[in-house]
Amino acid sequence: MAPSPDLFVVCKQCGSEVSPYITECPYCGARLRQRAPKLPRMKGSGRATRGLARLRLLGRTPSGAGARERGVPGSQGAVWRRRGVSGGVWRRRGYRSDAFAAGLPYATIALVAAGCAGWVAVRGGYASFFESAIVGPLNGDWWKLFSSPFVYVNGLYAFVALLSTAIFGWLLERRHGPVAVIAVFFGGAVSGALVAEAVYPLPIVSGANAAALALIAAWSVPDVLAARRSRYYEGELLGACAFAAVLLLTPYARPEASWLAGFVGACVGLVLGLGLTSIESPED
Repeated sequence: MAPSPDLFVVCKQCGSEVSPYITECPYCGARLRQRAPKLPRMKGSGRATRGLARLRLLGRTPSGAGARERGVPGSQGAVWRRRGVSGGVWRRRGYRSDAFAAGLPYATIALVAAGCAGWVAVRGGYASFFESAIVGPLNGDWWKLFSSPFVYVNGLYAFVALLSTAIFGWLLERRHGPVAVIAVFFGGAVSGALVAEAVYPLPIVSGANAAALALIAAWSVPDVLAARRSRYYEGELLGACAFAAVLLLTPYARPEASWLAGFVGACVGLVLGLGLTSIESPED
């Protein structure tokens, strides 16, 4: 066991007690020794130093050109993958989402507000359900394709659809921006309504179940791809599946919600999500 160093030494010139690890007295300037004594090397200090270096690396937020080569999972709006077998390096897949992550989700707020306004207008008698929703053939009323996602007659259906739109629209907007949210929302809603018009002789399409399923599917695409490749992903896929299951089962409780429109909306969301993922993250 290494001997413990002295707590202090006495200067021979002025008699002051000074540290044993200095070479000159700070009070009189007298020379105490030629060189300071070496600190005793503790056992395992190299391993502790390496551990502290790893902790500093983990606490560093990657940015700039080196962000794709170092960093850790958990950064907002990013998907990470592990590179190497024993290197333990997480690599960012490079979403260009930093500009949207810090701002307010204006597109999502507008969609949810429009849905709330549509429910209040129909329930309050300010607007007619049959003039805003799709009931039967369109007969030239093409604008119903865009108004039907905001028409509700049941409060529980409106709550589920609007809550799903708010959560996954916000998440998608943080990742890809407001234009992507608007495109996915109306892409799923309009595509589902058109397929229902083509299949059913008397279709009834109302509410945003198809649009909300499209948002869920588009947001889940990067995490599904990462899970298939055994890579790290940030999202909660079980929660997304729970929301999707509730929206798919809603038409069995509410006849104004079309299950075929919802299924088509989910498929459209998957296709759009794949496109957004390939554009935003071209690296494999």
